[in-house]
Amino acid sequence: MGNSKSGALSKELLEDLKSNTKYSEAELCTWYQCFLKECPGGKISKEQFEGIYASFFPNADPSAYARHVFRSFDTNADGTLDFKEYIVALHLTSGGKTLQKLEWAFALYDVDGNGTISKNEIQEIVKSIFNMIPVEDQKSLPEDEDTPEKRSEKIWDFFGKKDNDKIAEGEFIQGVMDNKDILRLIQYDEPQKIKDKLKEKRQ
Repeated sequence: MGNSKSGALSKELLEDLKSNTKYSEAELCTWYQCFLKECPGGKISKEQFEGIYASFFPNADPSAYARHVFRSFDTNADGTLDFKEYIVALHLTSGGKTLQKLEWAFALYDVDGNGTISKNEIQEIVKSIFNMIPVEDQKSLPEDEDTPEKRSEKIWDFFGKKDNDKIAEGEFIQGVMDNKDILRLIQYDEPQKIKDKLKEKRQ
């Protein structure tokens, strides 16, 4: 991104982000200034990204989940997020159209990037989600999903898979669209304070 250090967004990038996210031109310019202030080099590292998540979850451990989220948005696999990848990440994790959001969810669960999801990959992401739920809150979860193992089993059973089977992207998206309960099980809804913090930054 040639303009990453210039302090101004290129017209092409601005148009691209306006048409692909819910943000307005004014919001994107504000986000860009914040981004450059935190990352003067125009790139955000995995460690910085984990640090942002850690500040949102003082009573839990979001590091594993943050690593998976980072991986799913580092589209060119260079170990950093540029402004475009960062904004797309914000858009999809805090809003986004359902289909886009599910394509991202598939990328999140496809840990090894081979185009399918295994039972182990479901368990790995669900475990990282549980690390972000304070222990007290875990106690109030329904009994059949109050541990990572039970929740993973519930998701896997819904897709009617045997232990060694795989889930393809189309099947994953269709299954989740057909069943709102599964959507709830596969995602982590950010607590209100993340939404407040995002709002605060936009002003």
